[in-house]
Amino acid sequence: MRKIILSGYMGSGKTTVGRLLGLETDVKTLDLDEIIEKNVGISIPETFASKGEIYFRKLEHEALKSLLDSYENFILSLGGGTPCYAGNDQLLKNSDATWIYLKANPETLYQRLTADPGKRPLLEGKTPEEMKEYIAKNLFDRSYYYNQADVKIATDGKSPEEVVREIQKMLA
Repeated sequence: MRKIILSGYMGSGKTTVGRLLGLETDVKTLDLDEIIEKNVGISIPETFASKGEIYFRKLEHEALKSLLDSYENFILSLGGGTPCYAGNDQLLKNSDATWIYLKANPETLYQRLTADPGKRPLLEGKTPEEMKEYIAKNLFDRSYYYNQADVKIATDGKSPEEVVREIQKMLA
């Protein structure tokens, strides 16, 4: 096994698929947002609210670089915007990790995000229509970065277990 990086829009299944893949392969799973929260001692929404997105993106870049420079193998779930900022796409492309984009269409993402809203600072206070529009526009804006991944896996209509099996076949 090697370093596996899971990217995609919020709601694409990165964290869920990462944890399941880790259980199946007995490889350590990491979540970049959780690492950042541990490093700064406050949640991502609190970081956004108190320090702003630019500060958060700097922390994110530093944490990603540190992980990619390490020698250990792991499965890492990125934040939805990670590849799109601070040259992170180039860090990922130039690393020895396999970068996987979990792709989902805007309607699938909307359904998943409304079923499990969680802590999503970028969606706070939006009506359903505003949320749909935001997801579609934001996904379009980020698609250039996401599509630089080594592997693209469509997740629409698939269970997390099916996505894990697809990743395992690809890695075999």
